[in-house]
Amino acid sequence: MLKIPARYNHLLLAFFTSLLMSFLMSGVITLLNLGLVDDFLRRWLTAFVTAFVVAFPSILLVLPIARRIVVKLTE
Repeated sequence: MLKIPARYNHLLLAFFTSLLMSFLMSGVITLLNLGLVDDFLRRWLTAFVTAFVVAFPSILLVLPIARRIVVKLTE
């Protein structure tokens, strides 16, 4: 199995978090907006790719801020 150096943990966390969240959220939102239309899968995957392109760089910017907030709120 491929082993990635631990120094890349933050990038991998951001990558997989944004990948999974954009996949799930784009599916839910596409379903709510369109219902189960004939080309649902194509529309969902198109929305997913668009969402992921926005989500990954966004989480790289937001995650450090969220960490600082959590540190201040916890002991």
